[in-house]
Amino acid sequence: MKLFDITILTDHRYTAEQYSDVYAQNVVKEDRLLKEALEKLGYAVHRTHWDNPHFDWSSTRYIFFRTTWDYFDRYDEFSSWLEDVCQKTKLINPKELIYWSLDKHYLDDLRQAEVRIPNTVFVETGDSRSLSTIISDLNWKEFILKPAISGAARHTYRFKKEHVEQHSTIFSELISKEAMLIQEFQHNILTKGEVAFMVFGGKFSHAVLKKAKPGDFRVQDDFGGTIELYEPSAEEIAFVEHAFAACHPLPIYARIDVIWNNKNELCVGEIELIEPELWFRLDAQSADRCALATQEYLQQENS
Repeated sequence: MKLFDITILTDHRYTAEQYSDVYAQNVVKEDRLLKEALEKLGYAVHRTHWDNPHFDWSSTRYIFFRTTWDYFDRYDEFSSWLEDVCQKTKLINPKELIYWSLDKHYLDDLRQAEVRIPNTVFVETGDSRSLSTIISDLNWKEFILKPAISGAARHTYRFKKEHVEQHSTIFSELISKEAMLIQEFQHNILTKGEVAFMVFGGKFSHAVLKKAKPGDFRVQDDFGGTIELYEPSAEEIAFVEHAFAACHPLPIYARIDVIWNNKNELCVGEIELIEPELWFRLDAQSADRCALATQEYLQQENS
C-alpha cells in the first residue's frame, strides 16, 4: 500500500523540528516550503533521511531528492542504497539524471551538446602521471583541482603552475581512489561571483548571486560566501534554459551554476540535479513553481 505520494529526502542531521543554528534552520525551512507547496496541490507528502533504516521505501510513490548533503562523504553506502531504492519507488529527478549528475564527467556531455563550460581536463582513477606532468602542456596561468564526485567544495584547490608541487601529494592520494577534474581558474568569479539559476520544468524561476568572501574563491556560504537575489538578462536566461534542455531526460528541477569565463563569456560551472540548494526562502512563489513542475511531470507520467 502506498501511504505517500512523495517523500522528500534529507540527511540524518536535519530531521529534528528545531535547530539553534541558522544553517540547519534554513535546511528545514526550505524542505517545509516545498512540502507545503506540494500538499496544496493535494499530494500526501512525507519527509525523512535517505538512510532511514526504519522507512519502507515501497510505501511512497516517489522520492524527491532535496538535502541529502552527506552523500558524497558516504558515496559507496549511498550508491548501494540508490540501487536498492530504485527497485521500490520512483525518483525525482528521474534515476537516469541522478546517476548522470553524480559525476562531473557530465560536463563533457554538456560540452559536446555545445553548452559552454570552463576549460577542463578529466583525469581518471589510477592515472599514474604526476600533477605537474598533466598540467605541463596546459597554457593556463591558474588551476582548480577537484574530485569528479564531490560537493560543498570538498577537496577543491586553487593553485598557480609554479606552485603545483604543493598539491602533488594530495593529488596522488586522491587520484588513487577517485577521478579528478583540472580546470582553468576563471578569475571573474573573484569579482563577478557565480549565479545560481533555478529552473523548474524547463522554465527559469529565480536566480541568486553568490560571491566569495574577500581572499577566497569558494562562493559557498559554508566558506563565508554571500548570497542575494539576482535579476538575469534575457541572454542569461536563454543560456541556462539551453543548458537545461541538454539534459536527457529533461529534469523536473535543476540549479544551474553559471560563471563568466576569462573571456567574459557565460559558462556552466555545474548543473545540480540531485540535492541543490534552491533558495525557496528568497522568492515567495518559487516553491509553488517547483511543485507545479512536479505535478506536470507526474500527470504526464501517469497519463
